[in-house]
Amino acid sequence: MKAFSSERLLGPRPGAGRRIESVESHGKHLDITWDDGIVLHTHMRMTGSWHLYRPGEKWRKSTFQARVIIEVADWVAVCFNAPIVETYRIADRHRHPLAGKLGPDLSKPDADLEHCAQMMHNYGEPTATIAEILLDQRIACGVGNVYKSETLFACFISPFAHVEALTLDDCRNLINTAAHLLRDNLKRIERVTDPRAPGGLAVYGRTRKPCVRCLAPIKMARFGEHARSTYWCPTCQAYGDRRKVVRDETMNWSPAARAAHAADPHPAAMRFMRNISTSTDQANDFDDDGDVAIVDNRFSIDGYDLSPRGFHTPERGIQTPLYDQDMPSLGIGDTGARGIKRRPLDDRTR
Repeated sequence: MKAFSSERLLGPRPGAGRRIESVESHGKHLDITWDDGIVLHTHMRMTGSWHLYRPGEKWRKSTFQARVIIEVADWVAVCFNAPIVETYRIADRHRHPLAGKLGPDLSKPDADLEHCAQMMHNYGEPTATIAEILLDQRIACGVGNVYKSETLFACFISPFAHVEALTLDDCRNLINTAAHLLRDNLKRIERVTDPRAPGGLAVYGRTRKPCVRCLAPIKMARFGEHARSTYWCPTCQAYGDRRKVVRDETMNWSPAARAAHAADPHPAAMRFMRNISTSTDQANDFDDDGDVAIVDNRFSIDGYDLSPRGFHTPERGIQTPLYDQDMPSLGIGDTGARGIKRRPLDDRTR
């Protein structure tokens, strides 16, 4: 090495003439080790990056943003804007508060994925959200903000799910999916996690755009220790979302509306039953014509049973799905105590 420069570094510094013995990456962590036992540890997070230049070549960023400059015979390596830049002696690695506890790098073929899944399943904070745990480098390295959201989407799991609500198989699925996505993109310039999505990413950066699976609008929220952005589909990724216990609007619905929603949770059916519930809160169990009834917690319209297991008629037995060509079509209107009238099935949006 010809020269080493880092103005704000407080730890030991390798001297000119020392030999670089190894350069190892662990996700967004990069360790450079010299022959005198000094290790330079940098963590990129969302802002940092390493650049390689030929001597005399113009840098793509300003010198003010440079945190570390390493010069060798034919190259200049520059670390820009890394939030963490520190050095320590290799003998002290096990005492390092972060680098000594890094989990396996999921992008490497020899990573122990089962160990990562077990660590995730036995996480020390049972109520921690799975979105935060995926970013915990003590569990596994390599998963950043993009792959966090994409992995959860691929596994149909809510980012707000508590780890205690997930099974070991769920954890295995998450770790294996993250490893697959990382390894599949190692040699790509543009990341692709779902070929169906414009730009290659299923949810990340696609706020309010349609989900590639169900067409529901993608949502974004910032939460966790560093308030990092998380993207998800609220329809596809309902599994494990404990917020629904508090926010579920069906808690204020009539028993009939809740029973029908359990039979068909489609958003169109939800809008339909929301309107019915609003217009029937003060009504009796039967409307003026005797068409709508709740009997033994089972909801029926014109004799069709809309209990959660499906609807049935005396003539045909249980039928599914809830909306069928043979079932009388229903609409929202101002006739009758229940506000129900019929209109052609094609006139309703499903």
